[in-house]
Amino acid sequence: MKLWRETLAVAQRILIELLRRRRSLFFWSIFPISVLLLNGYILAERANLSMAIAFENAAPSTLVGAALFFSCLGGSVATVVAEREQQTLKRLFISPLSGTAYFLGIFLAHSCIGIGQTFLVYAIASFWGAQFNGSILLGGLIVLLSIASYVGVGFVLGTQLARRTEDVNALVATFGVPLLILGGAFLPTALFPQNLLRIAQFNPIYHMNEALLGVSAVGDGLADIASHFWFLCVFAALMVAAGWLSYRRMLSVERSL
Repeated sequence: MKLWRETLAVAQRILIELLRRRRSLFFWSIFPISVLLLNGYILAERANLSMAIAFENAAPSTLVGAALFFSCLGGSVATVVAEREQQTLKRLFISPLSGTAYFLGIFLAHSCIGIGQTFLVYAIASFWGAQFNGSILLGGLIVLLSIASYVGVGFVLGTQLARRTEDVNALVATFGVPLLILGGAFLPTALFPQNLLRIAQFNPIYHMNEALLGVSAVGDGLADIASHFWFLCVFAALMVAAGWLSYRRMLSVERSL
C-alpha cells in the first residue's frame, strides 16, 4: 500500500504540473488532432474513400505515430532530464520516497496522458463517422503495450543519452522520426517497396501501427494480428526492464556526485 500511495503521489504531481502549463497541454492536444485531420482528408481524397473509412484508417496511425510517440516517449525523456536538472533526484535521496515509486509514478503519469490522447483521437475520428470495428479490449491492450514501449525507451534515452533539456529534441528527432516514417505513421505501408517492408519488420512502431490498424479499422482478432501482438509484448517487456535498469544506474551515478 505504501508503494502504491507513493506512486500515485508522484504521478499526481507530474499531472498537476502539466495542467498548470496550459500551453503545453494545448499543444499536446492540438498536434494529434491536426495530424489526424490531415491524414484523414488525404486518405479520403487520394484513396477515394468515404470520410468515415478514411478516418477509421487514419486514427490508429495518428495515435501511435503522433500522439503516443511524442507524449509518452518524448514526454518521459523530457521529464527525466528536467528532474535531473532541477535536482529533484537529489531531494529524493533524503526523502522517504522510494526510487521504485518514483519510477512507477513517472510511468503512470505518462500512461494517463497517453490514454487521454487515445480518447481524444478517437473522439475526433468518431465525429467524422469512424467506428472502432474490432475488440475494444484487444485494442486497449495494444495501446497499453505501445505506451509501455514508448515510456521504457524514453527512460533509456533520458537516463543514458540526454544530459540537458536541449538534448531532448535532438534525441527524439534522431531516433524517432525515421522510425515513424518506416512504421507507417505518416505514409501507408502499402506504398512501401519490399526492401523497406523487410526492414520495417524490425521496427516496433510498424507492429504497433499494423496491430492497431487491423483491430480498429478492419476488425481483426488476436489470431489475425498474432505476429504483431507478440512482437509488441516482447518488446514492451524488454523496454520496461531496460528502462528500469537504466533508471537504477542513473540513481547510482547521481548518488556518487
